[in-house]
Amino acid sequence: MSNWIIYTIGFLAQILFSSRLVVQWITSEKKRKVITPTLFWTLSLIASFLLFVYGYLRQDFAIMLGQSLTYYIYIRNLQLQNEWQKFPKAIQWFLLVVPILIVVYYFNNNKIDITFLFTNEDIPVWLLILGIVSQVVFTFRFIYQWIYSEKKKSSTLPFGFWALSLAGSVLILVYAILRKDPVLFTGHILGAIIYSRNLVLIKKYND
Repeated sequence: MSNWIIYTIGFLAQILFSSRLVVQWITSEKKRKVITPTLFWTLSLIASFLLFVYGYLRQDFAIMLGQSLTYYIYIRNLQLQNEWQKFPKAIQWFLLVVPILIVVYYFNNNKIDITFLFTNEDIPVWLLILGIVSQVVFTFRFIYQWIYSEKKKSSTLPFGFWALSLAGSVLILVYAILRKDPVLFTGHILGAIIYSRNLVLIKKYND
């Protein structure tokens, strides 16, 4: 597949990820506190799917790992906001089943090769480890947010979510620079700024 197509998929995913942050940022600035609109989770879901595809096409296990761990958390947050039920049933099933079918299809057709993913000549082992650690930290923010929201019985983005977001984003920026990946770099530059701003808003709101 042509590089321009692969990068188009990646940049489209990052545009959607950035758009969700801009929507959340503007909404929060208007309310003078951190707000999580439904559109944030909807854009997250679509972007996550596209970035997973981009990660596979780039032979980048770190990217694939990060997206596979958060996809269904986005769906759960839509459920907690009572918005998932408003989706047509056909779309619900499509979003739930298609990612699984893609993995099963590629596995059964020998297109998923673990050795192939872990032995990319463009990514030395130490850099792959950095990428995985970065994605784990960045992804853990949603696991933390999910547990927190389940306890509160509502979709909430607490202080810890934004702190982990900033830490993970900085690590991914380092990885993107070393990996020479413009898609990751572009996406996380804006993200780091917005994560910092939300931490400031939370501190002011709590004070």
